[in-house]
Amino acid sequence: MIVIAKIGTSSLTQSSGALNRSAIDKLCAEVAEVRSRGISVILVSSGAISAGLPSLGFVGVRPRDARTLQAASAVGQSRLMGVYDEAFAGHGIVAGQILLAPFDFFERTQYLHAKGTLHRLLELGVVPVVNENDAVADDAIRFGDNDRIAALLAQLVQASRLVLLTDTPGLHTADPRRDPEARLIREIAAGDVLDVDVGGAGTSRGSGGMASKLAAARMAAWSGVTTVIAAASRPNVLADAIDEADGVGTIVRPQPHPLSARKLWIAFALEPAGRLIVDAGARSALERLGGSLLAVGVSEVHGEFGEGDAVDIAGPDGAVFARGLSAMSSTQIASLVGTRSHEHPRGTPGEVVHRDELVVLT
Repeated sequence: MIVIAKIGTSSLTQSSGALNRSAIDKLCAEVAEVRSRGISVILVSSGAISAGLPSLGFVGVRPRDARTLQAASAVGQSRLMGVYDEAFAGHGIVAGQILLAPFDFFERTQYLHAKGTLHRLLELGVVPVVNENDAVADDAIRFGDNDRIAALLAQLVQASRLVLLTDTPGLHTADPRRDPEARLIREIAAGDVLDVDVGGAGTSRGSGGMASKLAAARMAAWSGVTTVIAAASRPNVLADAIDEADGVGTIVRPQPHPLSARKLWIAFALEPAGRLIVDAGARSALERLGGSLLAVGVSEVHGEFGEGDAVDIAGPDGAVFARGLSAMSSTQIASLVGTRSHEHPRGTPGEVVHRDELVVLT
């Protein structure tokens, strides 16, 4: 059994922004306990930026410009790993650093290399500590938070459980920091995961928040992986999440038909740049036959986007039922609405969204 455990910056740092060593010690002790049961753990950890800022003279202040944050990540990553090395060593465990980028999941050769390395580390008894390669990440293609990278890792290694450790006990009916009557949602069924909506940011020290965790849980659900969102501060939270103990947090059940890593990225990791409205015939062809979206089935184009951008696809009622990568710009599609492929100018793609770049979400 393989478990992906992700912990965010807000759960690893003090209010000043400095690393909270007792929180890291607690996490490593729980990983050691779980491993004693024969369960392999891959740890996805944020915190490199927070670990690096004090060394660069930023104490109690978090810069906002990307380049300074990337520099802080470069300085802090080794310091963060030093803390993990020391904490795991106390349990006789060797930790290994893995820095990943989107390219590692969506280019076949890199995907296989990452998968092989992670499995070999687990075979050798190492706990891989994974972080996004923030120091050199391109803002246009980076994940932006480790929740989604954890979900993609769950698909990569075919994990049995994704545990997202945060600073709240799970997903609530409202923001518990503002609404005292907010109730914990103990379980979300596979068929309901797309219908849940939460608001945005977490603390100022992190980049995720509950919306990010729900997005990751959706990705994991479509990978066939159960997700547990729980409080990092809860005693024995990792073991309880694996065992699905009563009240541990929010459990998100998986979908029965998993998607590939690339389609997960298209469906959940990319922000749509526009929307295409299609007629009932096109919707039926996409949902029932798994075909490509053709211009003849498009009735409206909303937003401005380019070739390769993600777009939502909605039916005549305006409800989104699919997402894909557009083969043309919004201007090109608008000029071809309702036309058949043989009527397109020479050199124009035959499909608006090819079936290999399209995910039906319903």
